[in-house]
Amino acid sequence: MDGDLQDDPDEIPRFLEALEGKDLDLVSGWKHLRRDPASKRLPSLLFNWVTRRIAGVDLHDFNCGFKAYRREVLEQISVYGELHRYIPVLASRRGFSIGEIPVHHHPRLHGVSKYGWDRLYKGLLDLITVLFITRYTRRPLHLFGAFGLIFLGAGFAINLYLAVLWMGGAYLSNRPLLLLGVLLMLLGFQTLTTGLLGEMFTFKSFRRPDSYSVKERLD
Repeated sequence: MDGDLQDDPDEIPRFLEALEGKDLDLVSGWKHLRRDPASKRLPSLLFNWVTRRIAGVDLHDFNCGFKAYRREVLEQISVYGELHRYIPVLASRRGFSIGEIPVHHHPRLHGVSKYGWDRLYKGLLDLITVLFITRYTRRPLHLFGAFGLIFLGAGFAINLYLAVLWMGGAYLSNRPLLLLGVLLMLLGFQTLTTGLLGEMFTFKSFRRPDSYSVKERLD
């Protein structure tokens, strides 16, 4: 929970009850009646909507610091920088069950918030990082391969068009489009190679114990 006195410690038992009663691994608070100025509410609404749509985790308030976790969640998730707001996303990708409860939010009486509109774009950049980590760490060729095929296809189409012109008698030495086509094909091959190298690294490291979560062992 935050230390600015806007969260109510009396609600901690509700988090524990949700953890045990609903068999959840992580419970996140939802400041559904947020006592903050519009300069904080509006960016937060946009950020939460984008995160919910892209990450596929059905929470209303990813920025709420009032959360409760089981020990296993924190032991198996690595958080650095400002990725703390994406702990529910990281936990969901590891297979943990996520829930949400509404919480009271009090007006801020002391101090000044250090966050503003700049938090929005920083948060979106962090979201890209989280999506790459959770979706493509074990299948990098799906990401790099898609871009590589796009570059290759565009370069091939350009060069095919120029080849048709050349066979018709046109001169290509003064056409910058030829250079663009060649560069796109080289970029496509390079991107595909990066994806293949990532796949080789993933194959070597997939069997590490920290690459997956084990909830229970049955004899």
